[in-house]
Amino acid sequence: MTTSPSAFALGFASLLLGCTSAAHDTQDPQHSTGDTAHGGDTAHGAGATSGVSADEALRRLMEGNQRFVAGLRLTRIDEPHVRSELAGYQKPIAIVVCCSDSRVGPELVFDQGLGDLFVVRTAGEVLDDAALGSIEYGVEHLGAALILVLGHERCGAVSAAVAGGEAHGHVAALVKAIQPAVAETRGQAGDAVDNAVRANVRDCVRALRTSEPVLADLARSGAVTVSGARYDLDTGRVEIEPVN
Repeated sequence: MTTSPSAFALGFASLLLGCTSAAHDTQDPQHSTGDTAHGGDTAHGAGATSGVSADEALRRLMEGNQRFVAGLRLTRIDEPHVRSELAGYQKPIAIVVCCSDSRVGPELVFDQGLGDLFVVRTAGEVLDDAALGSIEYGVEHLGAALILVLGHERCGAVSAAVAGGEAHGHVAALVKAIQPAVAETRGQAGDAVDNAVRANVRDCVRALRTSEPVLADLARSGAVTVSGARYDLDTGRVEIEPVN
């Protein structure tokens, strides 16, 4: 299949526009850097916010992923002045709940910098009390308006749940938590693991949207948006997973 010169030009122009937008964002005092006079997190108190809406945060993440896929990452995470500016506070633009898999680093996948993302990672995105408490902290004290649950292709934890059998040690708790997604997709056409990966993302999104006593009220009021997505290990691309 060949691509016409005009189609290629349009696609490349769109990518450049995304890069230009991201470069502008990194100079925004509310993106990666800020006023160090604010002090630490507790000085901000509950309700502190990056000033970035959920829609804007998701746009930045998806544009960053486009740059990652194209090999055009803009963000540096090793600049001393950024570390210095962020030493006294944090105002991440989003909370990313994702797998512990070493191939799924959210800051890399979304081309974000130090202080941009509040990341909660467990194998298979399993939500336990510690994970929920961390997410609640990111919402209430750091003011993130977007929670993005990110599953990924060929997830080992989901694969173990699909395979069944006895899991040893605390891995058994992970497999048990993912079993509802496996049961939901059993017998469906297509790849059994990938079907369960997507169902697990949807289950996690719904669980967060209804989590009492903190997240459910915020989700109902629209103060917080919970979305799901799937990361493709082969292409590097993130796609939004629709959740009813």
